[in-house]
Parts: sequence; C-alpha cells; structure tokens
Amino acid sequence: MSDKKVLTTNAGAPMPNNDHSLTAGERGPLLLQDLFYIEKIAHFDRERIPERVVHAKGAGAFGYFEATADMSAHTRAHLFGQKGRKTPILARLSTVGGERGSADAERDPRGFSVKFYTEEGNYDIVGNNTPVFFIRDPLKFPDLIHTHKRNPQSNLKDPNAYWDFHAHTPESTHQLTVLFSDRGTPRSLRHMHGFGSHTFRWVNAAGKGVFVKYHFRTEAGIENMTGPEAKKM
Repeated sequence: MSDKKVLTTNAGAPMPNNDHSLTAGERGPLLLQDLFYIEKIAHFDRERIPERVVHAKGAGAFGYFEATADMSAHTRAHLFGQKGRKTPILARLSTVGGERGSADAERDPRGFSVKFYTEEGNYDIVGNNTPVFFIRDPLKFPDLIHTHKRNPQSNLKDPNAYWDFHAHTPESTHQLTVLFSDRGTPRSLRHMHGFGSHTFRWVNAAGKGVFVKYHFRTEAGIENMTGPEAKKM
C-alpha cells in the first residue's frame, strides 16, 4: 500500500479534494448530500471549546502516591491498605478565577485536585490550597463565582460586586483572611499545601466507618510572594 496520506471523512471514506462543494449544476445551490461539507462545517463550529467557568487555567503533573502506613484498619481501599504501595496519580493545580492569558501570580485560591489510578478504578479528590472555603451553602456558589469573574456588561473585573457579596456573606471572612495574607500569592505551585475541601467517610472491611480529611502537605515548604512582589510578576 502507498504511504501517501489521503484526505478522508471522519468515517474514513476518501475525498477527492478539500476545495469544492457539490452543487446542482455549475452555478446551482449546494446539495445536502455533500456530507463532507456538512462534516467540515460542523467540525469548524465546534472546534473552539469555551473555557470552563472556574479553574480554567492550570498545570498538571504525573507522579505517584506512596502509602507510608497501613490504613487497612480504617479503609478497605487498596491504595491505603499496604505500607509502601505506590499508586500512579495525576495532580492538577490551578487558579480559581483565572482565565486564558491571566497571570499565574494573581491573588486567588489555587485549585488542588488529585486523580488516583488505582487497581479498583479511578479515585478523584478535588480541593484547594486552603483548608476553608468562602461559603457553606452550595446555593451561593453561582453568585460567588459571578462576583469573582468579569462583569458581563463591562467585561471588566468588578470589585464592587466582589465586596458586596462578601460583605453580605460573613461566613467568607475566614477564607478572606487567608486569601489576603501572603498565602493568597504562593511563590510556586510546589510551595503550597493542598486540602480536600470536604469531609470523607472511610469504611473498613468490617463495615465500620470513620470520617477523614485529606491534607496534602508540601515537603518543599511554604513559600509566598508579598503583594508588591506578586504585582511585579
């Protein structure tokens, strides 16, 4: 067989060219039977995927999780059940309100998610680099994010909306004190802790459960930038 590449449809049918649509006669209208044209335009309409609402900009790294203790007394999950067991992982670290082209040094919580590729299936833990969060009631989450993102009328960040929301949400005070300390501008993604935001329940082989929190503590130590340093970056 020839090694020459051939233009095909998504189904693999060869196409003679990429420049001409099928028409009813030399100057006639386009034909709906031209499936290659319809396929090409449909692909064009969908090739720009809108960025996600939050955690749009981030970085990922593959690695492994090594159990340093046998936790089988508390959980039947294999990845925690044997000292020294290694499990492949993918970690994704991100800014929360950041968008494409935004600065990595913005004052913002950092998303901290870990996917464990275990023998029993994938296990995901999502969280942030802070142990607390702005809200307790998830009903407020859309309002929180709307005030942290751009105003749809001006397309600019809106500090009035930001502080109006938090002034009416006193439960966010704890998170704000962390965010507006130097912890809000970590020096790098290596120099911050990660926290699974929720409380989880482990169940052992006997069916007994315990509540746990996940804390991922950096061994590189906490290092942050000051406000002026972050602005300079």
